[in-house]
Amino acid sequence: MVTREIRVKGILSKSKVYDWVINPYVGCQYGCTYCYARFMKRFTGHSEPWGQFVDVKVNAPELLLKELRQKQKGEIWMSGVCDPYQPLEEKYQIIKSCLEILSQYDWPVVIQTKSPIVLRDLPIFKRFSHIDVGFSIGTGSESIRELFEPNAPPISSRIEALRMLHSNDVRTYVMVAPALPEVVSLVPLLRGIVDYVLVDKMNYHYADWVFKRYGLNRVEDVAFLSDLFKVYDIPCEVVC
Repeated sequence: MVTREIRVKGILSKSKVYDWVINPYVGCQYGCTYCYARFMKRFTGHSEPWGQFVDVKVNAPELLLKELRQKQKGEIWMSGVCDPYQPLEEKYQIIKSCLEILSQYDWPVVIQTKSPIVLRDLPIFKRFSHIDVGFSIGTGSESIRELFEPNAPPISSRIEALRMLHSNDVRTYVMVAPALPEVVSLVPLLRGIVDYVLVDKMNYHYADWVFKRYGLNRVEDVAFLSDLFKVYDIPCEVVC
């Protein structure tokens, strides 16, 4: 893993998903096979394989403090092209510092991660008027997870983190992105621990080789998942 500390000129970017997005890192240690953020390499100049480099935006908190005073208040997504709670966050605490600042200004925040490290910041979450904390989970099968996300935390740790957050009155959600084989087995695991589910219908073509190598079938039509989640009293929306 190649890690570089960098200084950037801006940290709040306009987003097509939410009003703003904060990406505290360039690259991601998890390196999931399907990750759409691999396109970033076309612009960053990295020669390392995806998942083998991370640039740390060490001046992100100071930039955020400045930009919050200049930009129109809106909902902030953490993050769009990296996992904000990848293992390096334990050392650098970039997102933690940003959340400390955002809580003072009470900007609404939506967090999306695969990492139970997010539990570290539970005391900060409680300071917000509006914050949603979500986990990306595409299947209920650990063996399938290992094929597509070999470096990511186990599903069980994500489920337990959701349970802990939800029991502490934090709004929680799951992003099914992409819907992987055996996604149906995920549905009952989420009952009572999430406020809603989002299902992404994008085609994550980077993982085509995984489906082919292991003879797996794609989940071509995700519309049925919406009805299935409703059976378990979980609001669900298909997006993208």
